Amino acid sequence: MTKWNDTEVGTIGDAEELDLQSERTDGTLRPPVTMWVVRVGDQLYVRSVKGADGPWYRGTQSRHEGVVEAGGVRKDVTFVEAGSGEYADVDAAYRAKYGHYTTIIDTVLTEQARTSTLRLDPR
Repeated sequence: MTKWNDTEVGTIGDAEELDLQSERTDGTLRPPVTMWVVRVGDQLYVRSVKGADGPWYRGTQSRHEGVVEAGGVRKDVTFVEAGSGEYADVDAAYRAKYGHYTTIIDTVLTEQARTSTLRLDPR
């Protein structure tokens, strides 16, 4: 497995938002979707507010590959479903980073959102 280098994980993890493009089955990229991204240790995570029914999340399931871009860093990634053992740390990262958005932070902390947690692995 390829690992993030310190600059990449730091820059993307510190960015307020991330643009994510998933690959279609023919290898072309879908249009970018802007979302929140969090860092837990040396890993990066995203979640769908609508859970597995979210359109961008469904798009990641065709090939489990795509591209992310944030803070001037663009990287090819693999979308890996996070295990339930990772949810608490990801929840804490969302609260720490985005908790000041008091009216919307809870949307990424629901069970529906948790079950759509994807780890972004560089490739």
